[in-house]
Amino acid sequence: MEYAVTFSALPRTLAELKAMPEASLHKPEETVALTVAALAAYPESRDECYAMLDYLRGPRPLSPMEKQFIRDRFMDGKDYIPRSYFAGATPDNDYKPTLPLTVRLKDSASQIAEAGYKKFDVFCGGADSPRPVTLRTKPSTGEWFLWEQNLLVGIKIPKSSDPWA
Repeated sequence: MEYAVTFSALPRTLAELKAMPEASLHKPEETVALTVAALAAYPESRDECYAMLDYLRGPRPLSPMEKQFIRDRFMDGKDYIPRSYFAGATPDNDYKPTLPLTVRLKDSASQIAEAGYKKFDVFCGGADSPRPVTLRTKPSTGEWFLWEQNLLVGIKIPKSSDPWA
């Protein structure tokens, strides 16, 4: 099944994220889309990005190693990577998404056999194939939390930065 989660604005702080209707975390596709939104906040505030990701991860906050991994992915001005997951953002337009901001995803063909987990593939305007995100549910609350994301891997560079364009 395919999903489209649309935001009128992106959260810049944890308080703004928590105020969004999607932040109930009861629909797994919304947790995935909020993960993209949280990563998009990194260039403006690393600490708020981490706080939002910690919220989305529930009882399992980011480790120092995971924070370092995220920091490393944003080095060398690669702040365009999270924007590549919004509809309309491509290398040709320097990853400027169309409004309203929409994250498109689908159920992954390679689902995890273990109960309580769900895997999605998130479409990316800078890659030839979608990127995986895995969630874990907390049965006592019905919430879906971020378990693992592979959204910050390499993609095509923006056309304006490509010396061969």
